[in-house]
Amino acid sequence: MDIPTNPIWQQHLFLGAWQTGDGEQVNVREPATDEVISQLKTATPADVERAATIAKAAQKRWMDVPFDQKAEILRRAAALLKERADEINCWNTRECGSIGPKADWELQATYEQAQMAAALPMQPSGEIFPSNMPGKRNYWKRVPIGTVGVIAPWNFPILLSMRSVFPALAMGNCVILKPDPKSSICGGALMAQILEAAGLPEGVFHVLPGGPEVGKGLVEHPLVKMISFTGSTAVGKKIGETCGRMLKKAALELGGNNAQVVLEDADLDIASSCGAWGSFLHQGQICMQTGRHLVHRSVADAYIDRLANRASNLVCGNPREQVHLGPLINETQARRVEDIVNRSVEMGARVVAGGKRNGNYFEATVIADVTPEMPVFSEEVFGPIAPVMAFDSDDSACTLVNESPYGLAAAIHSGSTERALKIANQIQVGMVHINDQTVNNEFQVPFGGMGSSGNSGRFGGPANIEEFTTSQWVSVMEEGIQYPF
Repeated sequence: MDIPTNPIWQQHLFLGAWQTGDGEQVNVREPATDEVISQLKTATPADVERAATIAKAAQKRWMDVPFDQKAEILRRAAALLKERADEINCWNTRECGSIGPKADWELQATYEQAQMAAALPMQPSGEIFPSNMPGKRNYWKRVPIGTVGVIAPWNFPILLSMRSVFPALAMGNCVILKPDPKSSICGGALMAQILEAAGLPEGVFHVLPGGPEVGKGLVEHPLVKMISFTGSTAVGKKIGETCGRMLKKAALELGGNNAQVVLEDADLDIASSCGAWGSFLHQGQICMQTGRHLVHRSVADAYIDRLANRASNLVCGNPREQVHLGPLINETQARRVEDIVNRSVEMGARVVAGGKRNGNYFEATVIADVTPEMPVFSEEVFGPIAPVMAFDSDDSACTLVNESPYGLAAAIHSGSTERALKIANQIQVGMVHINDQTVNNEFQVPFGGMGSSGNSGRFGGPANIEEFTTSQWVSVMEEGIQYPF
């Protein structure tokens, strides 16, 4: 599909409607080729002020829109995602380095998020509590927060922005989205076009592409009542600190160093398939990536052989072709992954498959003889690296999982469900998948981590109602009463 020659986002920002922007115009580069494929108008802190002011005025009107009309707009947005699939997927491939199947999956998952969000406005919005005072009724209900700021990452730019945007809108909030500078077209400008075409009223949704100064302005703005952030733990901690000082709600979905535990009674063909998918999907650039393979010592060599064979069969190249792995997002990240691998090898790790970088491309890599102090084990790599470490007992496997400050996801492979469940009960992560892999997402199931992976916020299904609202108690007396004074 051809890239448009004069798209509206080159000169305009979406501040509830497309408006001329005063920020810098920047080049958009394709990570596979380093070719400039478009230009983008970026926002400034002054645009944050404009967007917040517009959103505050629009939010009361949007809150009062009947639930069935909100649902219809979201269903129309879902339909438009499908209608414009070729265009959106093209941008996901060109702008973000996504291979075709990954782009297809992300769009389908975003479609499901929109359909799920469309069902939220018609859900029960509160409860009635008893009172010990005759004639008194106590209503406890969920009400919109106001304006929600969404700061999204580049790796799954559509899904990880719209999983917050759609439910926040459904619950009656306005939204200001700051997409990552590396994915602001498919994860921002195109989504503005989708929601505008779906009939979302002017002023309800805003897109502000830009760097840290725009994100800082959004987090610190007093009219923005909540921040939903997906990104690194280091940045998330700073956002949480600022929101805490301002008594502002924050949903923080942060990094991960997720473990796959393989017991000696596991099916090694299935476990190695899950391990390869979890480590190499989208070049490992996923917060749920399988970053640590913990394998019982008695089957470790057999597992490594199977995993290395799978890695060696994966083709790495331009995602516009038939490949399994595309490029890492930029050269900085590619060099970082290379450095982590090299430092670990210097400490005694052994590369069994892959291990080589070519520009922004990095081969699917399996590393054996790993120890806990090696960076390939202790750090969130965010690259196609599968480090394998042996363990001797279930208790030692649990200890290794819990040594990481991260607590997002884990997978456990065993022929005994009861044994796997016993381990699941001892590890400190937000999501555990038995006889499956760590990169799991279902739109109807609450999603989130613990520890350095997040503040226990949850996205998905009924959790969205609580996440993107606040509560209000309303009591009613049919007749007033006299108090002692």
